[in-house]
Amino acid sequence: MRENRKNIAAGAAFVALIVGFLILISAITTTSDSQETQLVYDAVKNAALTCYAAEGSYPENLQYLRDHYKLAYNQEKFVVEYDAFASNLMPTINVLERGNIDV
Repeated sequence: MRENRKNIAAGAAFVALIVGFLILISAITTTSDSQETQLVYDAVKNAALTCYAAEGSYPENLQYLRDHYKLAYNQEKFVVEYDAFASNLMPTINVLERGNIDV
């Protein structure tokens, strides 16, 4: 009888350990994805700021940053919305991960 209780306790501890491990992996993956999105946002913003500092105006589109300021990111994984209202105003930048876009 005591042997069964020990086996049940050991099994429960093992299951708890596995569940905890899976929760930890999920949290790390989520954090990693949000950090990666932030890195893309920062890269676009820094390229736009560099362009403004060098040329005195923000570029009209994202392609200009790719062509002249070596902006690169995984376009298969991320969608970048870049909306330039005026050449002297910081553009609106949104970075979305493909597959997480609600239409």
